[in-house]
Amino acid sequence: MISEQTQRWQRRKEARPSEIIAAALEVFVEHGYAASKLDDIASKAGISKGSLYRYFDSKADLFKEMVKQVVIPEIEKAESTVKEYHGPLSPLITNMVQNWWQTVGETRICGIPKLVISEAANFPELAEFYVNEVIKRGRKLVAVMIKRGVESGEFRDVEPQYAARILISPIVFAAIWKESLASYDDKYDVKRYLAMETEIFLRGISSNENMSA
Repeated sequence: MISEQTQRWQRRKEARPSEIIAAALEVFVEHGYAASKLDDIASKAGISKGSLYRYFDSKADLFKEMVKQVVIPEIEKAESTVKEYHGPLSPLITNMVQNWWQTVGETRICGIPKLVISEAANFPELAEFYVNEVIKRGRKLVAVMIKRGVESGEFRDVEPQYAARILISPIVFAAIWKESLASYDDKYDVKRYLAMETEIFLRGISSNENMSA
């Protein structure tokens, strides 16, 4: 018969990878990739460095797994929402932008884009990984929504891939600004900014010149 103490130890062991991921997110965002040490991540997770190596082979491996665990699930949720959605695309795009800021922009995940951009030259492998797994996948999702809107006649005959870049760029910039110069600038309501940015974008691609707000 397994003792209660053994059961607690097993549960604790199973939870460790997620605890390490959470610690890695905090340390990477706070210090950047290059300056982050596995010792600091292990300490924050409440384990030894040796224990960390039981789950992750290297800092790069840990970073990639962190992205897979905290960023990609948000993209997967959005993909499922778009796949199951039937109706006008403008409200969906508006909601997706606001939901993205709530789940990503207002959490520690918001620091990842700045981290990757600032250290891309020194760590091209990680930059390429992030672009392929996150940026391109997210951009493809937005392009799919725009393409559907074009096909239904809701949007003008725009190029979905370019339109997706136009919509996403200010959103990413808001995240980078928050993690860099926002504390030195006048405060502003990011949700209002994103709502206005989305409205202007949708008016620009709408097939209805009299599109209402």
